[in-house]
Amino acid sequence: MFETILNEEERGQVGIGTLIVFIAMVLVAAIAAGVLINTAGFLQSQAEATGQESTDLVSERIDVTSEVGIVGNNSSGELESIKISVSGAAGADQIDLSESTLQAVGPNGQANLVFTDTNASGGDTIENASQLNASEFAVQDSDGEFVDGGNAVLDDDTDYTIVVNPGAEPFGDMRNEDINDDAGDYTYAHNTSEFDAFGEGQTSSLEIVSPSSATTSVELNAPDLFTEDGEAVRL
Repeated sequence: MFETILNEEERGQVGIGTLIVFIAMVLVAAIAAGVLINTAGFLQSQAEATGQESTDLVSERIDVTSEVGIVGNNSSGELESIKISVSGAAGADQIDLSESTLQAVGPNGQANLVFTDTNASGGDTIENASQLNASEFAVQDSDGEFVDGGNAVLDDDTDYTIVVNPGAEPFGDMRNEDINDDAGDYTYAHNTSEFDAFGEGQTSSLEIVSPSSATTSVELNAPDLFTEDGEAVRL
């Protein structure tokens, strides 16, 4: 029933063959284990990154506390500045406003607004909203001073105000070349009949997008009637 191997050379050949098969099986198992370990590590890293992104989309969000417009010309019903007070959402880390964007839709089209600390009229510093180009916004601190990019960071102790020019596109109809015109009065849409600024009865929508891509929606609705120059109206 069983074959007896009497030849010692044949016995050795059988042993080597078995050993080769065993080694091959071990190598295959080791390679498969390595692939599984690498795949598991990759999936874990991907899951952690996705989880962190999801957390950031919820926590690294910018909260809006108020939207105010400053009346520039009561008779024409136009604003001279739009101010949006912001703070970090509960549990948020530091949020760099200079790396944030505003996706705006207004009476004169749509635009992505980016941070600036440069006076569009050529001055050393920004003094008011009328010195902001179209598609730009600036940031004021609690004392009303415009800040540079290195200081426009929201944290637990600091809130800021986003400022945009209601005379510039997409809110008003001034373009960048008009704001930069040598005739300085062009920087004040509410003081000239050549341009229209955002004002009475008009609406606009904003999406404030933080560096982590968390989005906050803002609706700006100007009152139907302004009463005096310089007054602050809720938008």
